[in-house]
Amino acid sequence: MNGPATGPLPLTLAELLQHGPLGGVTVYGPAERTTEVRAVRIADRLDALDGLQPHTAVVLTAGAATASWTLEMALRKAWEHAAACVVVARDTGRPESVAELADRLGVPLLVVAGDALDTAVRIASALARPEAGRTELVATAARRITAAGAHPVRVVSALHAVLPSTSVALTAPLGELVAGRAAALDERAGPVCVRVEVADPDGGPLAALTARSRSRVAGWDATVREVLGLAVAPLTAWAARERLAAERTGRRAAGLLAELVARAGSIPQERAADGAPGPSERYDPLLAEAVALGWPVHGPFLVYAVRPAGADGPGHGHGALLTAWWARGGPGGPLVPYEGCWVAWERPEGTPDAVPEGTPDAVPEGTPDAADPVAGAEKRLRATLAKSAPPLSVAGAVAGPAAGLAELGPALADAVAAVRVARSGDVARADRMGPDRFLAAVPREALHGPAEMLLAPLLRADRDGSLLRTLATLLDVGTPSAAAARLGVHRNTVTARLERIRSLGCDPDDPALRLALHLACRVLLGRTPPDTAADQL
Repeated sequence: MNGPATGPLPLTLAELLQHGPLGGVTVYGPAERTTEVRAVRIADRLDALDGLQPHTAVVLTAGAATASWTLEMALRKAWEHAAACVVVARDTGRPESVAELADRLGVPLLVVAGDALDTAVRIASALARPEAGRTELVATAARRITAAGAHPVRVVSALHAVLPSTSVALTAPLGELVAGRAAALDERAGPVCVRVEVADPDGGPLAALTARSRSRVAGWDATVREVLGLAVAPLTAWAARERLAAERTGRRAAGLLAELVARAGSIPQERAADGAPGPSERYDPLLAEAVALGWPVHGPFLVYAVRPAGADGPGHGHGALLTAWWARGGPGGPLVPYEGCWVAWERPEGTPDAVPEGTPDAVPEGTPDAADPVAGAEKRLRATLAKSAPPLSVAGAVAGPAAGLAELGPALADAVAAVRVARSGDVARADRMGPDRFLAAVPREALHGPAEMLLAPLLRADRDGSLLRTLATLLDVGTPSAAAARLGVHRNTVTARLERIRSLGCDPDDPALRLALHLACRVLLGRTPPDTAADQL
């Protein structure tokens, strides 16, 4: 009996085994079963196998499977004709005796519990209606994924259970494997690759499901894509649940930090010579909770601040992504929402934990950060941004060192002010905030009018802009010689211009005017950058 498959999408042996008429069958031979099954042949004699067509499922009746040698001959004939598989009933012959041969030839031997003829009829029926088998596969996938719930590992396990001969991986936006098999990310693992994006509750990038298979059956990629699509909803629910927990934890951490900063001056910082907590510190619940969160509570501190570009604050939706990124390689302690950005702090390298009572905290000489601990912090933060920046643009800043909790609040404020004017992908030092970076935090339009009023006499007399450029450069570099070198003119030219500037009421040596003049020059020249080429006027 021949039952050729009708329809453009023949079933694979894997699909038959997973959800078709051969469910629960014992398989001897190769585990990879992506071979198409296009026909079924019932054989009661071995010579009936001489005219087999490729991709045929051979069903042996009792007459052709009476002994081990007949099973061996049937396997060899199936191999010669590229048959899909050989099927025998469990109560005929000794099928386990030829398991090694089936594996060596690469021809699966399927041992079924029921009658061989009944199995042949069910296989032929499935081949005549291949889409019915795929519909059952999708339905089974829906049931299994629903039962898995909003848990990534269980969801991916359910996908593996319903997608035969297919590897599935759940990856983070940067490509890190969250759950599943790494083989799904390897091009050598199979030609069929299906990728389905999983968005977070706000529509941003959360993860991706990638499935890879060796199957070359037409339409298999569409089936896999449909099944992967069923997993998007529970994975999004998982993300929403985790985000809610993270935001709840973040709010508590933000409140705790605000309380710690507010009370820092009244929290005793006594420590014994062996570094053990002092008597009042030992029983302070605020410090106990801070320690439980992994926060350093003994100075000196180096403070870090990060801010996603375009984010209006920690509640902008990037919290879970930022904290996970920071936990993988951030230089400080845990990230905490603070004043519209995220902060962390740490003790400088080499700082001893045991400090004798009455001895101020300090970074010992000879340690890597002894000369300039903030420079070391800046270097570590730059390395973090360069090597493992999250899939959003981030600016960073460093501040400190702060001697203890009493100085932590001002250091945090410095870092926050610096990160707000830091460029995306860059790290600003709070102790090196020049006028340009300071002005970057202020709307230039708000200062333009006052700047023009302050410099009005100079602007009216400055026909070519040379006086304004000279004043700005002198305020930047400090001396007429350095200003001349920057402008590319002779020192006497700068001296003559300086006298003219003073006569117009803009004396750069006047302490009451110096800062205002410097900021006004930067505001006005920010729209038309100064010409640093040689000036002959």
